[in-house]
Amino acid sequence: MRIKAKLKGDVVKVKAMAKHAMMTYDIAQKKTGSRDNANFITHWDGSVNGKVVFDASTSQFLSKNPIVKYEFKAAGIKKGDKLVMNWVDLKGKKKSGKAKIK
Repeated sequence: MRIKAKLKGDVVKVKAMAKHAMMTYDIAQKKTGSRDNANFITHWDGSVNGKVVFDASTSQFLSKNPIVKYEFKAAGIKKGDKLVMNWVDLKGKKKSGKAKIK
């Protein structure tokens, strides 16, 4: 996972990209003949210093290697703090990434 996090004023802007094939039910049906092979990211979360700053449930609508952008108020957060992003896919695979807030 590639992550960029920048502090500007009192807002942290985050851009994260997950490397994932994001196979929808329709594509799985066409490629393999079974919808059981579908696999896509179903949940994302992000936290700084143990505090959750981003939490989202997603579906098959995201493209391959999806990019997520969000921002949050930087109450008590400073440059150099670490942002941790996690995702889970339909098959239960988990990935995590870290970035320093610049």
